[in-house]
Amino acid sequence: MAKKRNATILVAVITVAAVVILFWRPTVLIYGLQAAGLYASIAIPMGLILGIVHIVNLAHGEFMMLAAYATFMVCQAFGLDPFVAMVPVALVTAAFGFMIYKLTIRQALKSPELNQLILTFGISIAITQLINLSFTSQTRKMSFDYVSASVDIGELSFGIYNFVFVVIAILMVIGLRLYLTKTISGKAALAVGQNPKGASIVGIDVDKTYGFVFALASGMIGMMGALFITRSSIFPGVGGPFTMKSFCLIAMAGVGNIPGILGASVLLGISENFLKAFRGTRGWADIVFFVLIITVILGRSIKGKKA
Repeated sequence: MAKKRNATILVAVITVAAVVILFWRPTVLIYGLQAAGLYASIAIPMGLILGIVHIVNLAHGEFMMLAAYATFMVCQAFGLDPFVAMVPVALVTAAFGFMIYKLTIRQALKSPELNQLILTFGISIAITQLINLSFTSQTRKMSFDYVSASVDIGELSFGIYNFVFVVIAILMVIGLRLYLTKTISGKAALAVGQNPKGASIVGIDVDKTYGFVFALASGMIGMMGALFITRSSIFPGVGGPFTMKSFCLIAMAGVGNIPGILGASVLLGISENFLKAFRGTRGWADIVFFVLIITVILGRSIKGKKA
């Protein structure tokens, strides 16, 4: 009862705050939701890996960056739109993720968590340096007319393209929920995520499941890398901040809570854009997620001590 009451109060507070912001500065809410869609759609694949495979992939953002560069090359070579190129790029990224799992991640699953972190951190550095050597540190950007699409409502004018990431994030949550609860392989993945030894005893191939989940999440982040280039410039270090933000969102939502990543992303996106709305606080927008994660962790620690 207490949890339901707290959740109801939280929803009510968020709703009231959203209404106030909507009438006070609607662009804060609009662009906050757009940013939330981008953050969530990037964080959800990382949350899937952490929830099932139980490893923090610090190369997560670099996988997205690698896919963005692959999309750039494909679009330049064949004149394709990123929305078309994202299908082959996602498949290639999924295959790359499966290879990385088999060659490295698989060997470290039973190692201490620190070793796992060092391993994935090393992979992230290797990918970054590989791209830096291949493409140099030069920023690359592709322009598309549909990205500048906007809507005018009275005196309010705002871009609408980034709402595509909101749609993608929602579809990811729905798709993963259906996969994990309605399919045999999805139910097997849930069982492995909850109790690997028990799942192995009843005949589930744990290693095969881990490999498939890692490949699936890699394909999802590969798709996001293909779409990321439609709105942002890319360079070798572009993925790092998204790894940190994704980890922050998962920590806020709780491991295994994929839908919760959406809510955490909304909080982060609106908080950042709220600070950007004021000239004196714009510089704080880039570190707000650190403040949020510290607040959440301290809050849970205090609540755990009281319990």
